[in-house]
Amino acid sequence: MLSYVKVKRVMDLLFSIILLIAVSPIMLCAALAIKLGSRGPVLFKQERPGKDGVIFTIYKFRTMRLEREKDGHSLSDMERMTRVGGIIRKLSVDELPQLFNILKGEMSFIGPRPLMVQYLERYTPEQMRRHDVTPGISGWAQIHGRNQVGWETRFKYDVWYVDHISFGLDLRIFFKTLGIVFLRRGVNQSKNQTMEEFGAAERTMSCK
Repeated sequence: MLSYVKVKRVMDLLFSIILLIAVSPIMLCAALAIKLGSRGPVLFKQERPGKDGVIFTIYKFRTMRLEREKDGHSLSDMERMTRVGGIIRKLSVDELPQLFNILKGEMSFIGPRPLMVQYLERYTPEQMRRHDVTPGISGWAQIHGRNQVGWETRFKYDVWYVDHISFGLDLRIFFKTLGIVFLRRGVNQSKNQTMEEFGAAERTMSCK
């Protein structure tokens, strides 16, 4: 595993440079469209835990309006989605700035998705093992339903990946991801919501 991890980092570095050059026109067009489509920054930046739980800043193209409320009511993620944001998310263009995270060594092309920082204190020791490897843009959980499967199942997939990481497995995930992106399968649980916050149900029950 250790030898492959070193090779994987070299491949990540090489392909991130190549892809950044290749998709730079797409990224420029997306940045201009976002800037002209709504007020606010082009990039969405958020702290996420990486390998060994080390915090880093993840980059994405902003797909939502800055406003979180309208007429005193909280807006859902789908209600905040801009027209441009909907298009670039549908095409998965919003993920392209993460190539800079890969270039910096904070992420890999393949690995468990980096989640919210507040989730760190909610993981079991077994679930925490998902941070034993560098997080990725796509992973074993993403090709098995993405947002359509529950958190417990997603974490089991992540830990399974940690235990079975290999070049062959990464290649399988890569080509499977391409198929999912083109066919648009398993992105959101429904038309009007994204993945529920991990641990939200448990906290709601404890407050009753």
